Amino acid sequence: MKPVNLKGKLYLIPTTLGEMNHEDVLPETIKRVLTFIDDYIVENEKTARRFIKSVLPEKVQSTLRISLLNKHTDSTEYSKMITPCLSGMNVGLMSEAGCPGVADPGAVIVKLAHEKGIQVVPLVGPSSILLAMMASGMNGQNFAFNGYLPIDKSEKKSTLKNFEKISQDRNQSQIFIETPYRNNKLFEDLVHTLQPNTQLCIATDITLPTEYIKTMRVADWKKTKVDLHNRPCIFIIHKV
Repeated sequence: MKPVNLKGKLYLIPTTLGEMNHEDVLPETIKRVLTFIDDYIVENEKTARRFIKSVLPEKVQSTLRISLLNKHTDSTEYSKMITPCLSGMNVGLMSEAGCPGVADPGAVIVKLAHEKGIQVVPLVGPSSILLAMMASGMNGQNFAFNGYLPIDKSEKKSTLKNFEKISQDRNQSQIFIETPYRNNKLFEDLVHTLQPNTQLCIATDITLPTEYIKTMRVADWKKTKVDLHNRPCIFIIHKV
């Protein structure tokens, strides 16, 4: 009787949302998983190694085998990244910040793992999208994450108006993000494009000491000064 060729698992390993004590937001499970995984798929090798070292200082860095998955990665490399799983080895997939596979390039690896019959194991950790939604006071029963807005000014304005209409028609909160250095410009666009009574939540630096989460009418935001430059932000709108 031939031995069963057991496959390894793909572990989805959350990281912190910024420079902070990992024990404040990550369960002990993360540390236990890092002890038995040497193969990792990450966005940035330097920050991934630093994270692993902060959680598990005794881990020998020279044993780590790291594959890079970012906007420069060719799709022909994806299969190679999870090859260890087909040989019985476990692989860890890590986001640059927060949960892998959500607003994150890791989703393509997770999809491939399912196609190849590899078990996917999601681990508990902070999601800026979910935390912002929880703290917004908006409709947690019906919401949509829309990713990035168009860069073109007219397209952006049209998109925001459309989100506002969808929100009102469906009673659905609309979530989106922006490249951090464009946050202040987006804030200006929001207060000048959306209707005065539309609710707007801005959640930035979530879980960090500088955390700022506030929901107000657009009319009230127009009277508020806030600096969002180069700070990771989640924006949510809801039109009743």
